[in-house]
Amino acid sequence: MKFSIQKPKKTLHMVSLGCTKNLVDSEVMLGRLNEYQLTDNAQNADVIIVNTCGFIDSAKQESINTILNLHDDRKKESVLVMAGCLSERYKEELQKELPEIDVFTGVGDYDKIDELVNEKRSNFTTEVFLASENNERVITGSSYHAYVKLSEGCNQACSFCAIPSFKGKLHSRTLESLVKEVKSLVAKGYVDFSFVSQDSSSFLRDLDTKNGLELLIEEVEKIEGIKTARILYLYPSTTTLSLIDKIADSKVFVNYFDMPLQHTTPSMLKIMKRGKGVEQLNELMNHMKSKQNSFVRTTFIAGHPGETEEDFETLCNYVENFKFDRANVFSYSDEEGTTAATRNDKVEQELIDERAEVLGEIISQTTQESLENEVGKVFEVYIDGESDEHEYLLSARKTIWAPNIDGEIYINDNELAEGEQIKFGQIYTVKVTELVGDKLLATVIK
Repeated sequence: MKFSIQKPKKTLHMVSLGCTKNLVDSEVMLGRLNEYQLTDNAQNADVIIVNTCGFIDSAKQESINTILNLHDDRKKESVLVMAGCLSERYKEELQKELPEIDVFTGVGDYDKIDELVNEKRSNFTTEVFLASENNERVITGSSYHAYVKLSEGCNQACSFCAIPSFKGKLHSRTLESLVKEVKSLVAKGYVDFSFVSQDSSSFLRDLDTKNGLELLIEEVEKIEGIKTARILYLYPSTTTLSLIDKIADSKVFVNYFDMPLQHTTPSMLKIMKRGKGVEQLNELMNHMKSKQNSFVRTTFIAGHPGETEEDFETLCNYVENFKFDRANVFSYSDEEGTTAATRNDKVEQELIDERAEVLGEIISQTTQESLENEVGKVFEVYIDGESDEHEYLLSARKTIWAPNIDGEIYINDNELAEGEQIKFGQIYTVKVTELVGDKLLATVIK
């Protein structure tokens, strides 16, 4: 008798920090390292990868703390990898200061991560890596939803943002490549898609096509099997009224309008180099809001250099009156290499934090109002599974909402026929019965 002894699979622990664009790159790395078994136990993992974020101070700090904590607890012969934006942005300094790390790599080598891990070799390719339909990704966190990256880099010159300094200029994927990737994901059972990039409304502009997103919408609508899709991160100066109409008229794309405004007064938009006048901005925002069942999300920066008390009050009034469905506020922080960092009209840190808190309160209120408006309504949701709150509550998300950022709905009852089981990852119609804190409670009706 012959016995074949199987070698135990090597294990991999992956931490993806920052944005959903980073998550796509992490999923590409998982695809390249598919001979490893994923583990939540970092202490015993053979390979640990942290895909870092280098966007703002708090994100940088989180990246450094995460990687040092993982190093403290890891087993002796494991390989610790620092990848991504922070690693790219400060490659010289970090390699000198962090001898704990075995492999350093930036934003250009996600598809070579298997070689770098096997050879314990650091590498920084000068070109930014852009996922294509040929990259086998391991989709994480969902059995039915996937993010799809449209482009890398950015041609905008916002005063506060250092991303173009380490991600480079806009570099769009071809429409053909995107269609192939989406078709292959649909064939694997994915039905809900979020299209992401630094500046999604500029998609294909580097390839001399101005209406790239409108063309994408047309092509995606032809793919059978997609139930819902949304576009994240529209940019004011490259978003048109016709693009908003195209989204609103689509049978596949939901009326999800995610446009980081950062500010709303003429002087601040000019200082921030946002490239759109207040009147045109208002026209865009009102057009989004006028669409049936629209959902509008944005982001603001509080305390940017040059922001006067009057600017801030105007911003607060705008947010209060517009009533965004969701919004985020960031406290301004200096970023090396940006024009804002060199200005001499900085706002005191204490005042920055105070303004962020005031604006945060207003946003909490408008978010609460948006949620209160859902009570009594009937709409479609994706049911994800059991909630973390209680085993008898199911966790769901309104089909228009983006995963993980727009909220969670608890399903506490259903009116399905006897014996009919709720299937996770499917769409159900629900009726919202009440709002408890910031959570909607709903009943499945079909």
